[in-house]
Amino acid sequence: MSQALAVPQEHDRFPYSPIVDRPPLHLPNGARVAVWVIPNVEHFYFDRPSSSLISSTTNLAPDVLNYAWRDYGVRVGIWRLMEVMQKYGVKGTVALNSDATQHYPRIIEAGTQLGWEWMGHGKTNSILLPQHSPEEERKHIFSVVETITKSTGKAPRGWLGPALSESLHTLDYLAEAGIQYVADWVNDEQPYPMRVKTGQMLSVPYALELNDFGAFLVHGQSGEGFARTIIDQFDTLYEDGAKTGRVMAIALHPFLIGHPHRSKHFAQALAHITSRKDVWMTTGGEIADWYNKTVLNR
Repeated sequence: MSQALAVPQEHDRFPYSPIVDRPPLHLPNGARVAVWVIPNVEHFYFDRPSSSLISSTTNLAPDVLNYAWRDYGVRVGIWRLMEVMQKYGVKGTVALNSDATQHYPRIIEAGTQLGWEWMGHGKTNSILLPQHSPEEERKHIFSVVETITKSTGKAPRGWLGPALSESLHTLDYLAEAGIQYVADWVNDEQPYPMRVKTGQMLSVPYALELNDFGAFLVHGQSGEGFARTIIDQFDTLYEDGAKTGRVMAIALHPFLIGHPHRSKHFAQALAHITSRKDVWMTTGGEIADWYNKTVLNR
């Protein structure tokens, strides 16, 4: 059970930094925009509600209708997404529930063959970090890191909290566990360092609006409309990037984008992005490495 903690009116993780006052950011090889794509590979418990398409059954246990709809992502959707991304030479940075490594090892095998990066995403999306006590949360994070390391052969370097959730302690526990960058803070178009008690932490830009979950389930966008949003976002960042480099994240859920009527439009968006010069198609870890070495000199 979580313990009530006094939340301060102001955080102390980073100072305010207007992008117009920063020195120009020079991406590798003269790129204007760094684009990273984040498929979310998640596991959900059968005995409780979660993300839903139809609300009329969410009060049922089990909610077979919505559970099966989510389960489509790991059975079918992820494989279509892999094909689309591979066609355009795009490597994924997977936000990975550690439970998924046990339930869907075939996905881990295929993603590893494609050279995808594995980023911690909690144990399951049925549990959020603030639901734990501080002691439980620390154990949870270390367990996730250990499980992903054993299952993929590499320790995860990045982290995305389930539902982008954090407690007051999360960043400190992540740094202690060896996590080097976090994607929970969707407040910038460039990376920036964060204060932690020990070690180092970097925020790498993620996306709420360039995210298929919000686009389809909250705003009711079509696959074509979401692709248009991706293209519009990229085109503007490409122009802005002529002055100072920008980072663009595309957040995806296979149980949404993996459906045929959506994936075909996502493919068109990737075709548009990858057809342009001066674009760095990359991963979260590569962005962190570049920023730490060239900007922070560490």
